[in-house]
Amino acid sequence: MGCGNETNLNITIPVITISKSGGEELKKSMDGGAKVELLLYAPNRPILDYSVIFLWMMAVGTVVTASLWSEITGSENSDERYNELSPKESDAAAAKQEEDKEILHINTKSAVVFVITASTFLLLLYFFMSSWFVWVLIVLFCIGGIEGMHNCIVSLVMSKCKGCQKKTVNLPLLGEMTILSLVVLICCLIFAVVWAANRKASYSWIGQDVLGICMMLTVLQLAQLPNIKVATVLLCCAFLYDIFWVFLSPYIFHDSVMIAVARGDKSGGESIPMLLRVPRIADPYEGYNMIGFGDILFPGLLVSFSFRFDKANKKRILNGYFLFLTIGYGLGLAFTYLGLYLMDGHGQPALLYLVPCTLGTCVVLGWIRGELKQLWSYGTSSETPAAGEA
Repeated sequence: MGCGNETNLNITIPVITISKSGGEELKKSMDGGAKVELLLYAPNRPILDYSVIFLWMMAVGTVVTASLWSEITGSENSDERYNELSPKESDAAAAKQEEDKEILHINTKSAVVFVITASTFLLLLYFFMSSWFVWVLIVLFCIGGIEGMHNCIVSLVMSKCKGCQKKTVNLPLLGEMTILSLVVLICCLIFAVVWAANRKASYSWIGQDVLGICMMLTVLQLAQLPNIKVATVLLCCAFLYDIFWVFLSPYIFHDSVMIAVARGDKSGGESIPMLLRVPRIADPYEGYNMIGFGDILFPGLLVSFSFRFDKANKKRILNGYFLFLTIGYGLGLAFTYLGLYLMDGHGQPALLYLVPCTLGTCVVLGWIRGELKQLWSYGTSSETPAAGEA
């Protein structure tokens, strides 16, 4: 029997998707010889899943909290505890405190090097992705999360209870540390280990998000942009980096490298933890909505700078930059999810929307107010070697 020369054939191949747990239950029943009946249906996906709103709130909240962290913890007034010391001891203690902060001021060279390094690491993940490689990332994530959570909790407690830092203990490997710090460290370690052991559970996203947010809060305290010049170099490089590895890499590697790594392809069922994720609530096909750490950290550095600039120049909320950059960041995230919807769920480079909405807002506002030159070269004459530069 032949089909002749007719090429316009009406052939449909139905495809169904089921959850992993459902598939395991189905296989178990079939292996046991039980009669299995399937009822097929195709539910409609909602236009907007509520989890997107929650994820948006987490990302914006992380950026705002990191910017206001010194106000929340009162770290700028932490030298009050040295009032009872002699002037000489007070100066020495203050110098030690400043050294312990280890603030890293990013410069233009390190901004370019960082993007090149990130691209190299992304390619390594793409070509050599495996379960053991992801496990290395999980261990590094846990270490960073423990450090971040420890720093956040201790800072908050000490800002409310000044006497907690007086009780110390001397340990062989860790040296002298406060009892509070030791207790918090043990609790954070247990938290991270429990999350790692249950990382595939349905509720594991909570622990991952808590560790991730704490780590990003700490990073945004330790790394700072000195001015808009460095911010422009860093964010523009990150802007091109994101677009290339999402949209242009398929023309070279026949696959979107960024999306493949984020999905955890070739990782043996493991997924990289360097992102915030929230389960889709109203989506019958389940899954997660996600946002990478870079989409929070890069714009977050600029928003944090705007707050420090406003505070140093005694600007009010409407005359400053912090409020408008925060609004710009929130709008940029909203545009990202809008693009995700219009592109039928295809992964979007979030920095494509976030950089114009944050850096663009800052530059336009500075130009309108006649402060662009000050923003561009801010801090160049007041940089100190002790602060550290990368």
